[in-house]
Amino acid sequence: MAGNPDFDLFKTSEDHEELRAAIRVIAQEQIAPYAAEVDKTSEFPQHAYDALRRADFHAPHVPEEYGGMGADALATCIVIEEVARACASSSLIPAVNKLGSMPLLLAASEEIKSKYLPPVAKGEAMISYGLSEREAGSDTAGMKCRARRDGDDWILSGQKSWITNAGVSEFYTVLAVTDPEGRRGANVSAFVVEKSDPGFGFGEKERKLGIKGSPTRELHFDNCRIPGDRLVGAEGEGLKIALRTLDHTRVTIGAQAVGIAQGALDYALGYVKERKQFGKAIAQFQGLQFMLADMAMELEAARQMVYVAAAKSERNDPDLPFFGAAAKCYAADVAMKVTVDAVQLLGGAGFVEDHPVERMMRDAKITQIYEGTNQIQRIVMARQLLQ
Repeated sequence: MAGNPDFDLFKTSEDHEELRAAIRVIAQEQIAPYAAEVDKTSEFPQHAYDALRRADFHAPHVPEEYGGMGADALATCIVIEEVARACASSSLIPAVNKLGSMPLLLAASEEIKSKYLPPVAKGEAMISYGLSEREAGSDTAGMKCRARRDGDDWILSGQKSWITNAGVSEFYTVLAVTDPEGRRGANVSAFVVEKSDPGFGFGEKERKLGIKGSPTRELHFDNCRIPGDRLVGAEGEGLKIALRTLDHTRVTIGAQAVGIAQGALDYALGYVKERKQFGKAIAQFQGLQFMLADMAMELEAARQMVYVAAAKSERNDPDLPFFGAAAKCYAADVAMKVTVDAVQLLGGAGFVEDHPVERMMRDAKITQIYEGTNQIQRIVMARQLLQ
């Protein structure tokens, strides 16, 4: 069956594997050594950003015409996976750059793309995504953030919650209601907000269970004035653009989950080969071997699902909403299971900060929550099945 396009979907190219090898070296040598300190101090991993920028892996998805690498969706997932294997917080640099810029790639004018994508591609700025609010998480259409016209400008009022890399990013793609009397869901528009815009500020850093090196803060808009040409796509199309964005970027969260799980499995394998009880390495006990086999089996299934979803994202296949949701949901659940089992395999050693698996377990939990909880992913999948 060699050469059958139906099977090419499941095989990474030579270029993809060369990319993996390159990013793995960077992750192991320049990111992993700092992962524990990043978790301990809750500081943004600037060293990781600098290392990724030097190799052009900080925003690999940006097309070449805007100064980027032009990596396809699978290549971008491989970058995120390999960084997450070393440090989940650092993997949110390429992941969130894609999340924040995807609405521009999908719907923005050429003027907006040409203004905001090159600085992201060059590593001069990061871009974040502002969709969720305190009372509008899964219910995105229930948002209250408002944008009203004032001459040629727009005035933004309200807030956004749980914004990844807030305060570090220079640019923000923000969703706001532009027609309060309009039909729910069809009254939202998307805008680019700059960190320096008057009336735009940030809340305090959230104190989190995991991914502590990636700052999570609220965005505050106090009559924030932005120019009229910052509108992304057509007025009233914002929510549609936002949901299309998530169809693509949920795949990257699946990749992050796979990376976290792989890091935990790798560490657990090394530990059980060295740890001795009853006169032999605990890796020789069949009960532990069964655990390891299940961890590896489910992890590989998750990886293949993510890669298939990435291929569908690249082609913009009509069934991407199902596969994106399925890949994110399954990979996140696997990451949680694998990291919990990794802690168990280390016994008491797994419960202390001397070993990274407890950090990986805490980091894995968010993959079941952000970019749509896994309960929401199941709703998305069911809707696709019932259409």
